[in-house]
Amino acid sequence: MAEIINPTNKAVEDFRRARWQAALQQAYARMTGRSNDLLSYEDVRRALHATTQIERGLQDIPLEAIIGSVGRYSDFTRSFLPRSDTMRDRWARVSAIATNGSGWPPIQVYKVGEAYFVLDGNHRVSVARQMGLTHIQAYVTEVITKVPLTADVQPDELICKAQYADFLAHTHLDDTRPNADLSVTAPGTYDILEDHIAVHRYYMGNEFQREFSVAEAAASWYDYVYLPVIQAISERGVLRDFPDRTPTDLYIWLSEHRAELEEMLGWEVSTEAAASDLVETQSQKHPLTRMGKRILDTIVPEEFLPGPEPGEWRKERLVQRYLEKLFHDILVPISGQESGWNGLEQALVIAQREGGQLRGLHIVAEEEEKDTPVSHDLQNAFVQRCHEAGVNGSLTLETGPVANTIVDRARWNDLVVINLLHPPGRTVLERLESGFRQVVQRCPRPILAVPQTVTPLNRALLAYDGHAKSKEALFIAAYVAEEWEIPLVVVMAYDKKGPNEAALDHARRYLELHEISAEFVVAQEDAATLVLNTAVSHDCDFIIMGGYGAQPVVEAILGSVASEILTETHLPTLICQ
Repeated sequence: MAEIINPTNKAVEDFRRARWQAALQQAYARMTGRSNDLLSYEDVRRALHATTQIERGLQDIPLEAIIGSVGRYSDFTRSFLPRSDTMRDRWARVSAIATNGSGWPPIQVYKVGEAYFVLDGNHRVSVARQMGLTHIQAYVTEVITKVPLTADVQPDELICKAQYADFLAHTHLDDTRPNADLSVTAPGTYDILEDHIAVHRYYMGNEFQREFSVAEAAASWYDYVYLPVIQAISERGVLRDFPDRTPTDLYIWLSEHRAELEEMLGWEVSTEAAASDLVETQSQKHPLTRMGKRILDTIVPEEFLPGPEPGEWRKERLVQRYLEKLFHDILVPISGQESGWNGLEQALVIAQREGGQLRGLHIVAEEEEKDTPVSHDLQNAFVQRCHEAGVNGSLTLETGPVANTIVDRARWNDLVVINLLHPPGRTVLERLESGFRQVVQRCPRPILAVPQTVTPLNRALLAYDGHAKSKEALFIAAYVAEEWEIPLVVVMAYDKKGPNEAALDHARRYLELHEISAEFVVAQEDAATLVLNTAVSHDCDFIIMGGYGAQPVVEAILGSVASEILTETHLPTLICQ
């Protein structure tokens, strides 16, 4: 005969088990710092400015979505386990009612967003969860709020929700832009957003010469400031690299990061460039990659450090090439010597063609040298030459190793124009000691090397062999031929094995696609010699070619066609990475 169990005794045992679980959860909450408390409905209602109520009637609601209580939020844990032994008798009675089949009446709850708060029935919820039920019947009153609330919200997150409600009450963005979601994860963020809107409102008033309301300014800020930044974040997949952040978090982070970069660099930084740098330097998903790069930079001599992968720059600029100019921001290192101004003069030619701006860079040995009459004269001379050419330009002074500083600053620009006073050289030692070679090897942007001759850049020669970096050169050669409307000569040298027909066919088809009619010179000859001789015979005034194709150690020891051309030519040479 089966043993008859007293429901009340079993209910008391269930209560003791629930109290033990509550103690364990509380200990875990202390260790993790994650709250184990129920939320107070009244605190949430006030924080979210919730006033409107709608009766929704009797519903089955998920127990795990009940996260708070109207009056007994301190009696239970977040999962509705009892916190005090004094609750035993009532808890056991409720449990016994469920066990003997009598059942209990529906509870009463307030619904805020996706979360529920118990008005009546806290013990029933506690017992139901201990029994393993997933849903419970409830009379639901929905409380309308402008701010979304989810069932997993933590008390500290509620601070952000409250500040969001205040922000919407002030800006009325929920009315003017009802689909906007500006949720954040850090308290205090909305003060920063309101500052941004206030600045935008100020400039709107100046531009249109009238007063704008906060709501008007907020809507305009959202459309013309906020959304373009979010678009840049989305296009670069930044959210994938910061999975615990919201788009608005990253808007604030990116705005601050951009301001820091502009202060450090001394010039404007585009939103796109700042977003790319944010991913590269701060991403949560690639810490080991960044650590490996730092270790590599530490243990490998600078002259042997690898450069960027071929094609990275082209991928970034592929759309820009068709929609706008390719070389808007041009970096021009200035030595300060009279013979070092050729790079600037050549850069001015490109800036005039591209409608671009010049960012001069003068590197000094000591910090004190920045604030001297010589440095100020150099800055004034740079700006004056730019002004006379009708080009916007400024000169920044920086300290540090010359090659490293140029490479670091290059990534914020579209092109680097360098005066070529000291080519890589013919011997291994000359190449190893060449700072210019280090820049070419590691620079993430195309480099225009300018010897003593400044030309109008009216006729281009492309040195092409079909390898990865020469395809980058083909990309730029097609651009300048098309946009600058200049002739293009394509040179390909080959050995006794014969010409690379596949590479030739690729170049021809690529140029035809862009409606460029180029002259091809294909011959069995030393590559550097063919390029240099063809430049003379075809009256070309600048050369376009790929950078070093071999590994740094191999190139330094054996040399390369690029080094040989740079050592021998008197023409500006555009080196593509």
